[in-house]
Amino acid sequence: MDNETRKQQLIKTLLQKGIYKKGAKQLYMLTLNELENIYVRSEKINTITGNGVVKVEQATFAAGCFWGVEALFQQLNGVISTTAGFTGGETINPTYEDVYSELTGHAESVQVEYDPSLISYEELVEVFFENHNPTSLNKQGEDIGTRYRSAIFFHSNEQAEIALIAKENLERSGRFKKPVVTQIVPITSFYRADEYHQSYLAKRGQSSCKIS
Repeated sequence: MDNETRKQQLIKTLLQKGIYKKGAKQLYMLTLNELENIYVRSEKINTITGNGVVKVEQATFAAGCFWGVEALFQQLNGVISTTAGFTGGETINPTYEDVYSELTGHAESVQVEYDPSLISYEELVEVFFENHNPTSLNKQGEDIGTRYRSAIFFHSNEQAEIALIAKENLERSGRFKKPVVTQIVPITSFYRADEYHQSYLAKRGQSSCKIS
């Protein structure tokens, strides 16, 4: 069975059984690997609950080049899918080249869909802060520009409170000599990057790259 046929089969199964509460248009935007992860996770949950319905919440982070950030979150138990994209700016439907120009205001970001019964938002935020330099303004490693800024884009007031507390605790911990510059702002429109950038490292057999 080729990849496209398998993808069609998975989408049909997910929609018919109501395993995943997402419309057909959004499912078609996911990669085969992301669809496989959703299906496998739903089957595991079905064994326990008998209904196979996955409760899904979203979180969005920016911490430098989104290739490494996406690979980081893909490894976490409880993460259902990840999407590399852009948010935080004004330009509608930006391309990678648009964002690279530094004229859009967008940051390279990763939107994470996760099962809160398996991993909490607090844990996601902790992973976020532990795996990049939140004191580096518009720079992570050799990547420089506002598109590489450190940011948490919250989806609810609860997420905002959790992120702010985590940032304050980190500043008080004395771990960094410089102030934490991570932006904590509401999510606006999130634009998916083209397929070339999705699961970039996984497609090349790599599990990580330096993101700080």
